[in-house]
Amino acid sequence: MKQSSIIRLLLVLIPLLMTLQSCSSTVYPGSRGLRWSPLTSGLAKEPLKEGIYWRAPWNDVLVYDTRWKSFREKVDALTADDLPVTVYATITMRPMPDEIYFLAQEVGPEWYKQLVHPQLLSAVRGVVANYSMVTLPERSSEIGNKIEAVVVETLKGRHLDVYNVALSEMEFSQMVLRAIEQKQAKEQEKEQKDFEVVIAQRNAEIARIQAKGEGDSLKIRAEGESDSMKIRAVGQAQAQEVITKTLTPDYLKFKLYENPNSKTIIVPEKLNVPLILSPGADHPR
Repeated sequence: MKQSSIIRLLLVLIPLLMTLQSCSSTVYPGSRGLRWSPLTSGLAKEPLKEGIYWRAPWNDVLVYDTRWKSFREKVDALTADDLPVTVYATITMRPMPDEIYFLAQEVGPEWYKQLVHPQLLSAVRGVVANYSMVTLPERSSEIGNKIEAVVVETLKGRHLDVYNVALSEMEFSQMVLRAIEQKQAKEQEKEQKDFEVVIAQRNAEIARIQAKGEGDSLKIRAEGESDSMKIRAVGQAQAQEVITKTLTPDYLKFKLYENPNSKTIIVPEKLNVPLILSPGADHPR
């Protein structure tokens, strides 16, 4: 083939390829498309899924990315005590795949810049204004949840799906940082004192229990000794009563005569001098 023929062929193919390329649109995975026919039907309502779509050169396919995306914003806000703080908020969201026609009609492809961005900044400032400076770091998760609730409520019916809102970072002035450190030091001191009070109360309770136990033991011991003394006294009284009943004069005389070691003294009625009959072993009868 001659060089001139090749050149003529290229001159025909290149415009043809350019024309064919201009007559097709590609919807990539994770996206949805809408046919746009300005000269006839306008914007089509039926979303197009991923693929290559042929069209006339004067028509177009509007493509919307429907994957989850995160947008990070730096927000200057004031706290409840009128102290400045810089908050970095991250929102993760996407267009609803089946509602991109309405999103395109109402907002357009710049939906984040025109719709979400101002609402997010307003929600962050409004929620942060309800918290004092020293409480922001420890309650960042709670604040993020409240901001998310405000944004979701604001964007309801706007064909956008919010996954979550989180506070990724906060910046404070040196004065505020010192205030936070002082608050944390006081809280730690309070926790230590509370712990010491609990230990002291526990030790006091243990001491009370021990004292009560010792007191109960002494009381039981005293009651036992008292009961024992009462029992012995009753026994002695009963024994004495029995002895008293059995010690008759005749019985005593009998026991006296029965004992070989006893001394028998007989005193005649009319004599003043006793006669000793049993003087003992050293004195014979």
